[in-house]
Amino acid sequence: MSAVDYSIRSPEPDELPHREESSASDFSALRPLPRISIHAFCESEQMLRTMDRMGQDRRMAKVNMRITNGGTEAAANMFAGSPTPNLIILETDANPRNLMAELAPLAEVCDPSTRVIIVGRYNDIALYRDLIRNGISEYLVGPVQMVDMLSSIASIFVDPEAEPLGKSIAFVGAKGGVGSSTLAHNCAFGISNLFSTETILADLDLPFGTANIDFDQDPAQGIAEAVFAPERLDEVFLDRLLTKCSEHLSMLAAPSLLDRAYDYEGLAFQPVVEILQRSAPIAVLDLPHVWSEWTRSVLADADEVVICAVPDLANLRNTKNMLDALKKLRPNDHAPHLILNQVGMPKRPEIAPADFFEPLEIEPIAILPFDAQLFGNAANSGRMIAEMDGKSPVAETFSQVCHIVTGRSGVKKAKKGGLGKMLGLLGRK
Repeated sequence: MSAVDYSIRSPEPDELPHREESSASDFSALRPLPRISIHAFCESEQMLRTMDRMGQDRRMAKVNMRITNGGTEAAANMFAGSPTPNLIILETDANPRNLMAELAPLAEVCDPSTRVIIVGRYNDIALYRDLIRNGISEYLVGPVQMVDMLSSIASIFVDPEAEPLGKSIAFVGAKGGVGSSTLAHNCAFGISNLFSTETILADLDLPFGTANIDFDQDPAQGIAEAVFAPERLDEVFLDRLLTKCSEHLSMLAAPSLLDRAYDYEGLAFQPVVEILQRSAPIAVLDLPHVWSEWTRSVLADADEVVICAVPDLANLRNTKNMLDALKKLRPNDHAPHLILNQVGMPKRPEIAPADFFEPLEIEPIAILPFDAQLFGNAANSGRMIAEMDGKSPVAETFSQVCHIVTGRSGVKKAKKGGLGKMLGLLGRK
């Protein structure tokens, strides 16, 4: 097996780290893996289930993964007549005295560039160091958690010198006309201003996008050129397509024209999102209210998803369906964030916020009241809410949302004068 040409930190105590539990929050710092091939050999049902779940994770989208029921002997027999993949994951219950001898037949057929991760049964630091000295990339004590396996693979194949990927935040409406674009634009503006962070807003609604109107811009180029010419897409080309909206906010505008039909393949927007993540710490994605292969793909791969809804029955049904679908698409990520918008519209029958959230089993990160004058004036003047009235309760709520979706704070309890004041006013209606 090949010598290890990267550094692995050995544990300080005389036992290896062992993780009993993992949650969606453990996955938040993990980045997508590069285009590699992995073959896992599993001796236990639990390991088989873990590898199967890992193969379905969104961070494995580019990975070619195979899973085989068997151990070291099965691996050695298989690769005796075929090339080895980039990574072999091998589960074994061999004791420390016999493990090196058991690995010898595999070492004879292993390509020099192939990396190997061993999942064993013995929590033995001496064994760990011996394996590392002999070219094994990592040794984990089973039963192994999926987050630990993904972290180990990333430590091998993700270049530590590479630029970190930015965070993608996708906004989508549970129904048309619920204001998800307005929320996306105000949050992109808020993130860029509050944290002085370079932010890119991408309007993915090519025929009917409103980002150019909301920011009072009329760019000649935008996201259409990026989507329909992916072979030209790089940082230099992207920079030419971006429109500056404020000191730290740039926009990739939609053409908002009906001179052509906008039909996309399932992964059409993947190169665009990837280049955005390499170009800025935050990419806000404004998605139209459609359910297609390309929107599913964007939502499945986004780091954060925000669903916007208004309090009626159709929105409740659609929100429930979207939450269920995204749970299947993103099994290892936390649930999407939910914002209830346009609450308290005069003369409109509504579902009370508490009754809306109960069947969803999710708490909202914000409840925004219906305020036709504030939002209408902002839209018609091409300005954001924070620019119109930075001290308003709505502006304060947008600030809280910006903190939550960027991971700078958790959901805070309502405070007097901000979201709490809004809820109090709504409760008296």
